[in-house]
Amino acid sequence: MARIARNDIDELRARVNIAEVVGDYVALKSAGVGSLKGLCPFHDERSPSFHVRPQVGRYHCFGCGEDGDVFSFLMKQDHMSFQEAVERMAAKVGFTLHYEEGDGPRTDYNTRARLIAANEVAQEFFVAQLTSPGAEPGRRFLGERGFDPAAAQRFGVGFAPKSFDALRDHLTRRGFTIDELISAGLLSQGDRSPYDRFRGRLIWPIRDVTGATIGFGARRLLEDDKGPKYLNTPETPIYHKSHVLYGIDLARRDIAKSKQVVIVEGYTDVMACHLAGVTTAVATCGTSFGVDHIRVIRPMIGDSAGQALSQSGEIVFTFDPDDAGQRAASRAFAEEQRFAAQTYVAVAPGGLDPCDLRLARGDDAIRRLVAARRPMFEFMIRRRLDAHDLETVEGRVSALRESAPVVAGIRDPALSQGYARNLAGWLGMDPTDVSRAVAAARRRPEQSTAQRGAAATGSDRPASTQRSSESIGGHGADRRDASEPRRMAPSEEEPRATMRALPNDPVTRMERDAVMAMVQQPTLVGGPLLGLAAAARFSNPTLAVVRDGVVANIDAVADPAWLDRVLADVPEPLRTLVQELALAPIPARSDEDLAAYCTSIVTALVERDLLARKASLLGQLQRADPREHAERRAELQRQLVEIDAQRLRLRANAEGL
Repeated sequence: MARIARNDIDELRARVNIAEVVGDYVALKSAGVGSLKGLCPFHDERSPSFHVRPQVGRYHCFGCGEDGDVFSFLMKQDHMSFQEAVERMAAKVGFTLHYEEGDGPRTDYNTRARLIAANEVAQEFFVAQLTSPGAEPGRRFLGERGFDPAAAQRFGVGFAPKSFDALRDHLTRRGFTIDELISAGLLSQGDRSPYDRFRGRLIWPIRDVTGATIGFGARRLLEDDKGPKYLNTPETPIYHKSHVLYGIDLARRDIAKSKQVVIVEGYTDVMACHLAGVTTAVATCGTSFGVDHIRVIRPMIGDSAGQALSQSGEIVFTFDPDDAGQRAASRAFAEEQRFAAQTYVAVAPGGLDPCDLRLARGDDAIRRLVAARRPMFEFMIRRRLDAHDLETVEGRVSALRESAPVVAGIRDPALSQGYARNLAGWLGMDPTDVSRAVAAARRRPEQSTAQRGAAATGSDRPASTQRSSESIGGHGADRRDASEPRRMAPSEEEPRATMRALPNDPVTRMERDAVMAMVQQPTLVGGPLLGLAAAARFSNPTLAVVRDGVVANIDAVADPAWLDRVLADVPEPLRTLVQELALAPIPARSDEDLAAYCTSIVTALVERDLLARKASLLGQLQRADPREHAERRAELQRQLVEIDAQRLRLRANAEGL
């Protein structure tokens, strides 16, 4: 395979703004001058520990340790190779890549790019087919649901002709191989030959957060179609249904802006919501709302712990009133604790889904549906109360027993107390009795998150045993396929130095902050001051080694690969610490503050060392006998004068900045 020229990779890395790329996946906010932070997209967390420094072109998570540049971010986030990540960024900024083998830039980059390209061409084909005579059932379906041609065009809706080879022939003529089309899920392998997977169906493109088409959803239209009502792209190298949310490409910016996401159940529901002005609506694609969907959403809404309720985001679930909808509500409730944001439920009057509600009552009805959302806890408590006859003592007692665990599971103490009072009012019981029942439920160790879900569904089995593999695992643990290699625990790996492992005494903190300034802003610190810092004694030997790595590259402070050079010059177990020091926020509000801080903290480190050396020399001078050590005393006095001169120059330099 042809390799991309090294110089092109370096040039592209310098041109791409990593904050813009990461910002498509994570809601970032300022964490000081030149530093941004947000919720890590690589692990489940409630407080932001994921930092991005655009000037350095790197990110680092202080929670899970993930670190890298814009290319490694895309590789991990979108499961692509390094070459795919480079080529995607080149296409994004219009940069022409050169290859060390071959005749210049290619258009058939690799598997992922080829599969996306095949899907994009298929999408164009489906859209063109929607105006054909054979697509009349599709146009009628859309029209009956209130969607005009403009709406179809906005969402890229198309039609798959009732043919076994129309799409296959179209794509092979465009240069795609049969193997590629099968791998993309566009063809299915028959007994004799491959055939079009989607035939005689209305088609919706399913796109990732960047807008690339990675799969399709197809709705049955014809009576002689014996397939399922909805047929989606199967699992492919680029399409993983548990990670996909339909409409996320259209909704992501408004989700990040409004801190709200509305979860609906179908493609037409997403269309109806967006056309009605609820542009934060998304839907799952043939699977239950699960942990991977949460990981997609949480960074976008900045869903972190410690926020005031008025500042936290909102997750609004819409469910059909039928049994399937109620089961979906129960599954969502079982995982409510994964969100720091407030979770709500919106159920339309008359049991209508958003599409039917818009058709029957207009766009304003959709907006009122979302505005009238009910808190998830209230919804689930009311569901349990509705299952009992509250006119009898027995019914009220049974309802209390089933509802108390819900209230006990509310993590916010004030909110839990409020719901306990509300529950007492709904039951018509003494608040003290209700509070006692809630406290008892809270003390029961067996009341796990999984059992909350099981109780919500009305099953005696734990929720983890009744949900399919597509749903979420237990609270606090991610599901892992049995065939996936077990990742070595940190305790089993070679010990690695981190900022959290450093002592928290004042001396070490000052040394850490000075080294942080040297790593992040070597040009602001300046060569002369870095040279003085090279001789400073450190109480923490780990930070001293990092300092040595910085000083070893003092001639390359302006090199775009500065951090990589420093990383290469420190022992491998210390590289995580260097990465953290390079990404940690510096307490400065402006560029002027940043320059002043960096020089002052390194100056303080050097002056501390000079004072320590002066004290040592004074002690030696006092111990030296004037009659026997005249030359020694003269040398010590000369060194003292030099130290005082260095201190004066150091102060003058600091005051001049």
